[in-house]
Amino acid sequence: AACSPRCRHGGLCLADGSCLCSKGYEGERCQHATCYPKCKNGGECLRPGKCRCPPGYGGRYCHKVSCEGGCQNGGECVSVNGVVKCLCASGWTGSRCQEAICPQGCRNNGACVAPGICSCPAGWVGRACHLAVCKLPCQH
Repeated sequence: AACSPRCRHGGLCLADGSCLCSKGYEGERCQHATCYPKCKNGGECLRPGKCRCPPGYGGRYCHKVSCEGGCQNGGECVSVNGVVKCLCASGWTGSRCQEAICPQGCRNNGACVAPGICSCPAGWVGRACHLAVCKLPCQH
């Protein structure tokens, strides 16, 4: 028997010119890999048991929501209407929950380092770096 084009991935050529595919492959010429369970969330089966996952998904069968780089500071990776993103814990923001929120603001070049906590530059103190440090003796 002649199969043209030939059977792929170890498929057997039958007398009628059709292919009997090896386990894990299907199609007229055994050209398509099959994944069981099937790849989820738009994943593509590359070879038996191996899926290529679209952005935002991971795991052997693309069944796990995956945020690139992970979520920080207690953030949770979620899929909302097909969009994968980090859902941040209270007090945090940013694509990976990497930025602290200081509702009071940090003045005088202070930096927000944790929720509600400013790191103040030399010469400034207070929750919002709004109080000047007096050098003794204080003038005012």
